[in-house]
Amino acid sequence: MGEIAVNRSIASLSTLLQTSALDAVALTEAVLEKIAGYADRSVFTTLLPERARAEAQAAAGRIATGRSLGPLDGIPFAWKDLFDTKGSVTTAASAVMTDNAPAEADAAMVSALAVAGMVSIGRTNLSEFAFSGLGINPHFGTPKNAASTDVPRIPGGSSSGSAVAVAAGLVPAAMGTDTGGSVRIPAAFNGIVGYKSTRGRYSMKGVFPLATSLDSLGPLTRTVQDAVWIDAAMRGLTASPIMRGDLSGLKLVVAETVVFDDAEAGVVAAFEQALERLSAAGATITRRAFPVFSEVYALAARHGPLIAAEAYALHRERLQGPDAGRIDQRIAARIRLGEKIATSDYIAILAERQRLIAEFEASFAPDELVVHPTVPHVAPAIAPLDADQDLFVKTNLKTLRNTTIGNVLDGCGVSIPCGTGDAGMPVGFLLSGRRNADEQLLSAALAAEAVIRGEA
Repeated sequence: MGEIAVNRSIASLSTLLQTSALDAVALTEAVLEKIAGYADRSVFTTLLPERARAEAQAAAGRIATGRSLGPLDGIPFAWKDLFDTKGSVTTAASAVMTDNAPAEADAAMVSALAVAGMVSIGRTNLSEFAFSGLGINPHFGTPKNAASTDVPRIPGGSSSGSAVAVAAGLVPAAMGTDTGGSVRIPAAFNGIVGYKSTRGRYSMKGVFPLATSLDSLGPLTRTVQDAVWIDAAMRGLTASPIMRGDLSGLKLVVAETVVFDDAEAGVVAAFEQALERLSAAGATITRRAFPVFSEVYALAARHGPLIAAEAYALHRERLQGPDAGRIDQRIAARIRLGEKIATSDYIAILAERQRLIAEFEASFAPDELVVHPTVPHVAPAIAPLDADQDLFVKTNLKTLRNTTIGNVLDGCGVSIPCGTGDAGMPVGFLLSGRRNADEQLLSAALAAEAVIRGEA
């Protein structure tokens, strides 16, 4: 029973818990047992069994006495190892952070989901300092893509462990961060849902940053409904105000600039088939060039990447100190790109970015959403990337290409599985909205999910 229960969505588990058909303690024990028996030991950096058992026991008591906190009460959850959990060290999956003092308090979002009754199972692995879209980590190991059946493939990053934990059925949901695609990419590669919120929608208190002008949060889940419930709890709501949209009124704009360049044929085919299903179900599909997408990369070419400038400011002392050699040199090299970005360039980036955001928001109507493949390729094999630094850099840039646009333009997005490409690997369909259009986005995603997946 434990394995079956763990593999279910939050909505399904919640029904069992709230009707006492499943006990919260038994569910947590099943989760811990499944994690212990999972062959890949690199998915989690830390488990929190004592905390999890105490939280599960409290949830079971509330439900048994008719005092449930709501649909998330007793649901197991995992946290990307950037979020402080009281009493454990936040490592950011870096060897240089492991000797830091344990966190004195939970991150704000850890506290928010605890208030909703969720059970913190542990902390998941990631790309070191969250600075790669591939998910490769030489310190804590690289979690293997849960959907791969041929060779070990990358999980996507940086929220690698969170995605694999959900896709492998170890937990029903996990938290990620997204600075250039770090929720949406691993969701696409592993065949699950990944929601990137508008930056600032949730508190970043107690979250180790990468680039504060770009950092955003979001859950990785089995369904959009699960993400909607978690979103409400993260905002301190007892129920979500988001309503399921109507497919017949859904207006989708297929972006034709940059995002299809050098895309794998299987990815394009899966995406186009999802579009055909959406059109047949009543959605309005149009295609449009978005020159601003090209300008995002022209801006980085002129002045340097914003993410590198802010990452270097954060990590400068580490890169100049005695522990520099302990940092993955592929990550260190990427951070050092920020060293050459002058203050005048940084100021220019910030100013130009606001212009690009305005242009983007003027390029489609308020009732439209932009769509394209989440990533232009399926998850590649780990071994060649680990062995060839040039290939690592090239693949990382291509992996991040489509999703980075959404961060620079300060929008929100949901990646939903839409089929398979090469080697039967998952393909992600990305719906994106302008900043603070999260309710519109999630409403549309609720309506479209089954069609995008080919289930309706």
